Amino acid sequence: MNAVANPTFGLRPYLPADAPMLADIFRASIEELTSDDYSESQQEAWASAADDMQAFAAKLGRELTLIATLEGSPVGFASLEDNTKIDLLYVHPAAARQGVGALLCDALEKLAGARGTKQLSVDASDTAIEFFKKRGYVAQQRNSVSRGDEWLANTTMQKTLAAQDKTS
Repeated sequence: MNAVANPTFGLRPYLPADAPMLADIFRASIEELTSDDYSESQQEAWASAADDMQAFAAKLGRELTLIATLEGSPVGFASLEDNTKIDLLYVHPAAARQGVGALLCDALEKLAGARGTKQLSVDASDTAIEFFKKRGYVAQQRNSVSRGDEWLANTTMQKTLAAQDKTS
């Protein structure tokens, strides 16, 4: 397999058949990218959200979920809840730090702005705080979230979106 010097990622909407692959990306992202900020038991509790495939798929279907692809295969996904909150943003570890997260976030910000949203929020994991800070999100509050028998910290962050030009 030849390495791609500058991979070109695509975007497409979520389809119900994507749920198992996205659950795998969700788990791999948590297990391999968050160990500096969360204990193994916290990671396991967090990743268990994908254990109920029916509920995980339903959540993805309820929200506006986009999938980033490389050569047609999913490498990341993100979802927008109620046009006001980035609910999920996960990138496969093999595609991390290659612009996939930025591509997904750009798309959700544009979609939210086009739908009249003035501010977008995210409950950013400790691992993702710097990513969102660099994108102009500002910390609002720290949170403790219960997952099973574990407590995980995250930070609610907010960004004011640029006004959309409605003229044609």
